[in-house]
Amino acid sequence: MSRLSLPLSALKTSYDVIVVGSGYGGGVTASRLSRAGKRVAVIERGREILTGEFPQKFSELKNEFQVTGKSFRTGSDQAIYDVRLGKDMHVLVACGLGGGSLVNAGVSLVPDRRVFTDEMWPGQMAQDGLIDEGYRRAQQWLRPASDPRAREMTKFKVLEQAGKAIDANPVASPIAVSFADTVNPAGVAQAACTRCGDCCAGCNVGAKNTVALTYLPDAVRYGAEVFTGLKVDTVRKTTDGTWRVTARAVGPDRSRPETVIEAPVVVLAAGTLGSTEILLRSREAGLALSERLGQRFSANGDIIAFGYGAKTPVNGVGVGHPSKVDGLEIGAAVSGQIEIRDADTLANELNVQEGALPSAFASVLPVLFLPNGRLLGALSSLVNGVYKGPFASLQTFFAVSHDSASGRFSLEDNQLALAWPDAKDEPVYAKLDAILSKLVTVSGGSYVKNPLAGTVMGHQPATAHPLGGCGMGRERSDGVVDHKCRVFSGAAGAGETGIHEGLYVIDGAVIPRSLGVNPLLTITAIAERAMLHFAQDHGLRYTTAPVTEPVLTASSPGYVAAPA
Repeated sequence: MSRLSLPLSALKTSYDVIVVGSGYGGGVTASRLSRAGKRVAVIERGREILTGEFPQKFSELKNEFQVTGKSFRTGSDQAIYDVRLGKDMHVLVACGLGGGSLVNAGVSLVPDRRVFTDEMWPGQMAQDGLIDEGYRRAQQWLRPASDPRAREMTKFKVLEQAGKAIDANPVASPIAVSFADTVNPAGVAQAACTRCGDCCAGCNVGAKNTVALTYLPDAVRYGAEVFTGLKVDTVRKTTDGTWRVTARAVGPDRSRPETVIEAPVVVLAAGTLGSTEILLRSREAGLALSERLGQRFSANGDIIAFGYGAKTPVNGVGVGHPSKVDGLEIGAAVSGQIEIRDADTLANELNVQEGALPSAFASVLPVLFLPNGRLLGALSSLVNGVYKGPFASLQTFFAVSHDSASGRFSLEDNQLALAWPDAKDEPVYAKLDAILSKLVTVSGGSYVKNPLAGTVMGHQPATAHPLGGCGMGRERSDGVVDHKCRVFSGAAGAGETGIHEGLYVIDGAVIPRSLGVNPLLTITAIAERAMLHFAQDHGLRYTTAPVTEPVLTASSPGYVAAPA
């Protein structure tokens, strides 16, 4: 499939809709409104990465990190992994056309029904039934499926054995990956998963059902224009009610270093950090918004941890595509999970998933564990390679649960800052530590919460599933957007439920609490729901039926647009 993005010289001064960001929220919005006949522009700060272009060795991977701390910044603005080091918590997000879908594990779960009956949400979320339709549409387009051979994977078997320590049996995880050759709903032909384990560095097979292979090519097929390397700073309302978006070039194309484009509708879908920062900057520039802006940040009860020194091989390090180790199957980044349920207390529920680290990390893994004093094993692995030495038994765990969503964003020195002084003391972390320690002990290993604790990473918790900052609410006194994702107005006389007509936030930023599951499917469902309301409110019609032709191929040129 040829590139979806256009050169900045093709960017027009005005559109019907400007979508800022290209992850799940932005992809859904661009697809649905393009199908409804709107002239849509998608603005993405990262670059476009085609199947086959993701990093496959550490010499490539080391250039894919942009790291920001309070007083420093390193790496390219176009690097895939965007790491924010904070005093209280670290946050990892993705940067690229397709957003987090490019490098997540693809785990697609529906949260417990009690999540949406929480008073944090506007009542309509649980009452109007459209969130269920949103999930149905999200599942239709992302097509989550469990690996039919999940239980054959070594890392699944190790988790199965370890689960006896807590009287739990793992189940195969539904993930947004195709396990057979297929043509997806956007008309893109995808190859079957090779079980190489490299999902979290980007799928070079084309089997992962990313936004870049589903919603975005669909949007382009129906006329959307996609631009990369542009970072939005502010949105402002003009005197005639049109929205003016100001952006600056951060990619290799600097032909238009500063760009201003206008539209009657702007959808912020730049992710929890991006959308919140844009609104914070816009408020400083005079846009009247809810005082709740920046509040109720949740880490989704996240933890990434390791077991080192298990008695048996785990095969939890990817082999890449083409494979670095002939005949070795790792499975997807996540093949199985242990689900802990509590019918009485939602906060006690959690999911522990076995994981695989991408093959590009293989050569540096021994060095990562040196700060914890594992010098002998590290040196052994440097000699033998991670597929035979001690790191062949490395266990990786991804866990999600519930936290209090007590973090708060603000701008400090013109930079987004997160404050959550008691984050490390959240009850969820002690609970997960205890469970993961038991799982690792059964396998004969040692629990390693953070192999980089002796470095700049420190002992702060970290999350790859940031939520909130622009949370939904019933009115502006308890939220930043309403249940339709419309931004509340903070202007005098606007009323508690008054909105900024034409301004939306549609991404993880609107989720006002932890979900207890990986959030990708819920973000997609909320976006589909928001589009249903948008169509009703604006008298639009569109179909979500899969396209049938022309067929595109995920790994080769040949994109053909639909006739005008």
